[in-house]
Amino acid sequence: MNTIKKKINDSAAIRWFVLILLAMLTFSTYWFQDFFSGLKPLMESQLGFSSSDFGLLISSTTWANLAGMIIIGGIILDKWGIRISGIVFGGLATLGAAVTAMASAGFFGSDPDTQLTYMMIGRIMFGTGLETVCVLVSRTIVKWFKGYELALAFAINMGFGRAGSALGTALSIDIGGGAVSPAVNFAATLIGIALIGFIVYILFDIKLDKQRGEEAKEEGSEEEKFKFSDLVKLVSNSSFIYISLLCVAFYAAVFPFMQYAPDLLVNKFGFSLELPDMSNMSLMERLGAIFSNGPKVASLIPLGTIIFTPIFGSMVDKKGKAASLMILGSLLLIFAHLSLSVFHNVALGYVGLLALGIAFSLVPAAMWPSVAKIVAESRLGTAYAAMFTVQNYGLAAFFWGIGKVLDLSNPVISEAKTKLLDSGIAEGDIGGKIKDMQASGDLAMYDYTTPILMLVVCGIISIFLAYKLKAADKRQGYGLELPSGVKPEKED
Repeated sequence: MNTIKKKINDSAAIRWFVLILLAMLTFSTYWFQDFFSGLKPLMESQLGFSSSDFGLLISSTTWANLAGMIIIGGIILDKWGIRISGIVFGGLATLGAAVTAMASAGFFGSDPDTQLTYMMIGRIMFGTGLETVCVLVSRTIVKWFKGYELALAFAINMGFGRAGSALGTALSIDIGGGAVSPAVNFAATLIGIALIGFIVYILFDIKLDKQRGEEAKEEGSEEEKFKFSDLVKLVSNSSFIYISLLCVAFYAAVFPFMQYAPDLLVNKFGFSLELPDMSNMSLMERLGAIFSNGPKVASLIPLGTIIFTPIFGSMVDKKGKAASLMILGSLLLIFAHLSLSVFHNVALGYVGLLALGIAFSLVPAAMWPSVAKIVAESRLGTAYAAMFTVQNYGLAAFFWGIGKVLDLSNPVISEAKTKLLDSGIAEGDIGGKIKDMQASGDLAMYDYTTPILMLVVCGIISIFLAYKLKAADKRQGYGLELPSGVKPEKED
């Protein structure tokens, strides 16, 4: 009499405990990636950094990945497996965070150039490990949740990442007690704790691998191992090509916009840049002040995804329709950017931001678990790494491109900057002078119409790619429209 042997990931309690261990890595690395944004004024006053120094430090996180380190890390992940790769790249991220923390405390020297140099070295090390850790977590979630609540697990993990970014930005200045070094120490410690959590996870991973190996032997099959020839299969898979390009087009219309959204709301709709003193305000007056403040309203987009992404992930698990939901999310993206570019109605602007938040929750909740249906598990590390890489190139282009188009489409402001520079005003003071001139009415506010229309084009491209993905899935039979755990019927 044959008995079905249960594996460790058949237990819902163990699956979700494993997800918590993995999400700790996601939370801590996203925190460390974004927490400096809340410390910029302190880094200028305490470390002597200029705005250019700050930008250089932040951008250094991506340098190794733009050189292809994510793909190399993904291949290593598929060749070495989750455990060794996790220790190597998680350890590299932790070491980079530690170097950054020591540099901020003056361990390598206290002059600004020395501190900046070593903090950049630490950020490069951290960035090299960061994206591969993200790929590793995605691959591991597939390993434990495929056939179960895969989309919901991805969504919750993404929620942890968004929470890490938001809380790191909001709380670091308070955690540091008004000082840079303690805040960096805390952020680095979070990654160290998360790495310990991953080491605990390894015990569960060893048990699952043992059970899967025994099951494969009983079925007379062996688990497929990654081969470099599999790269050819990956890049020749039309469904994978479409979903990768969709990833670039969609995120290029979201992440760069979020960097400019506070300034757009201030310039276009007259929102405030800083909150007024609310100590003597009523509750309704405080809410009014918050919802007319550019940075606070813009921050609601990532915060909303913490709630909505798990909801949509659960929907994908139970109902399927992943490709259709990606089409819907792309339509919402177009509506959102049209509302914020062509029209000048504040109420419609709020609706547009809401639509953008829903799209930002909907498309990732459908996209990332779909990759696990398209790509064999032995190639998932490389697949996710390739998607992260092309996404980084797209983001880098639009982070710069929106700013460049903004300058070109506002020649009066560009001319005013040139005149101020020619008059002998220091370059670092020009931005403040421009803001003063705009506040007094002597200079026009920035017109964001053309830059945001660029993002409408990204939305149109996203719809096209989502339709092509849906058509390709019909031909190739991956079952993107089916619920999690339901396999497509094979045609005779």
